Amino acid sequence: MKKFGNIYLIAATSVIGGALFGFDISSMSAIISTAPYKCQFNQQGNKPGTNECQGPDDVVQGGITAAMPGGSWLGALVSGILTDMFGRKTSIQIGAIIWIIGSIIVCASQNIPMLIVGRIINGFSVGICSAQVPVYISELSPPSKRGRFIGMQQWAITWGIAIMFFVCYGSSFIDGAAAFRLPWGLQMIPAILLFFGLTVLPESPRWLAKHDRWEEAKEVLILVHGKGDPDSQLVAKEMAEIKEAVDFERANADVSYIELFRPKMINRTHIGLFTQIWSQLTGMNVMMYYISYIFTMTGSGDDVLLPSGIQFIINVVMTIPALIWLDRWGRRPTMLIGAFFMCLWLCINAGLFAVYSHPPAPHQFDTPAISMVISGKPAKAVIASTYLFVASYAPTWGPASWTYPAELYPLRVRGKAVALATSANWAFNFALAYFVPPSFANITWKTYILFAVFCFAMFFHTFFMFPETANKTLEEVAAMFEDKGPGSIKYIGIPAWKTHNDRSIIKVERNLVSSEEKIDIEHSTSAKI
Repeated sequence: MKKFGNIYLIAATSVIGGALFGFDISSMSAIISTAPYKCQFNQQGNKPGTNECQGPDDVVQGGITAAMPGGSWLGALVSGILTDMFGRKTSIQIGAIIWIIGSIIVCASQNIPMLIVGRIINGFSVGICSAQVPVYISELSPPSKRGRFIGMQQWAITWGIAIMFFVCYGSSFIDGAAAFRLPWGLQMIPAILLFFGLTVLPESPRWLAKHDRWEEAKEVLILVHGKGDPDSQLVAKEMAEIKEAVDFERANADVSYIELFRPKMINRTHIGLFTQIWSQLTGMNVMMYYISYIFTMTGSGDDVLLPSGIQFIINVVMTIPALIWLDRWGRRPTMLIGAFFMCLWLCINAGLFAVYSHPPAPHQFDTPAISMVISGKPAKAVIASTYLFVASYAPTWGPASWTYPAELYPLRVRGKAVALATSANWAFNFALAYFVPPSFANITWKTYILFAVFCFAMFFHTFFMFPETANKTLEEVAAMFEDKGPGSIKYIGIPAWKTHNDRSIIKVERNLVSSEEKIDIEHSTSAKI
């Protein structure tokens, strides 16, 4: 079967796996406040004296929401084994099949246990895809554009959120259970596209090399980086680096999860884990899962879907600058600026709610999580700072948190290491999805303070511990943490805050490409003569 090597096509197809996560976020956040959902899963019965369904209570709703990230945690861990055995591409296709199965169960759910089981299966799929898509893209991308292509994973998530949100918004005008069954059924479509789209894409050349399939690895590099030229200098250079790295790793280490916690690996393991942990502790997914609660607190009325949709559009649009300039900005400045501004907007929201809000009237809302009411100009300020928070996360920690861990590790453990880091993302996603409703119910506006403190802490942790990885080959990044090995000598003893974004590799790539183009022109000219 013919394979396509355009890196933009490879990235655009594989990041559909990220859209699955986005579909889940918005389908849950848009549906939980609707009457058909509450009546289908009406655990609490009707409101006294009315026919209005109350739906699941806060604890059960937290469990339903958290079921997906709980499954994702397990899926991410398992993906490390799958990807080493079957390859990056095949493991993503397995995730696509699992998503279709989970979506069928969710769509057909008759009760809360069935819904939870379906969401756990969906989560298992998302865990596999979210861990291995960045690995797959990182191993096929040129160093000078790696951040752009891996960052497309986050952009796909934002598109998934926005598309499914407006599908849910349109479906909300349908009577009965079809209002939520239709969106839950439609979310199978991207998984089908992902599975069949990957069949015409190549496998990771680094995974092929790791399994001694050198000819296939070279063919992939020729297809993707050499533009079909088997004598490409760029391909020869990259093959030499991959071979040197594979030989070195085989001579110096075994491959296992245990290795990630040995002295030579523990530092980058902790950095990868905390990159994903901090991305959750920003509170961004809280804004996504429970945005309908927040806008209800601001007096947006019964129709909170439209202002929530504006937030999702901001998320899509503001991710674009990172796709264009993340490799130019570098990873460290991007994450530091994002942490600073997110902390600022969270503090403003906390102050506004602390000063201007008041408790709702008894039985005013279905859930104790809507524990504050704010109105007038302060309410508009809360909405504005919420939008600004999203606009701060979207071009910074959103794409950087997927890009950075995929760059940190040597080939021998990359699949398992990124899987472990991603599992930390899902573990904290699970905890926060379960924690936020009772948090709003019990500590009200102090919930914002809690996340602001996390953003404050992540700023300093990033500054002192996270080295710059932009515009370095994956082999060079691995060498930054090694006392010996390919190219390690120039990185020994440099603290994280003194590492910088060296864009000279772009000139190397351009020189190699231009020299090859020049040779092609000379050959064609001499042929004409």
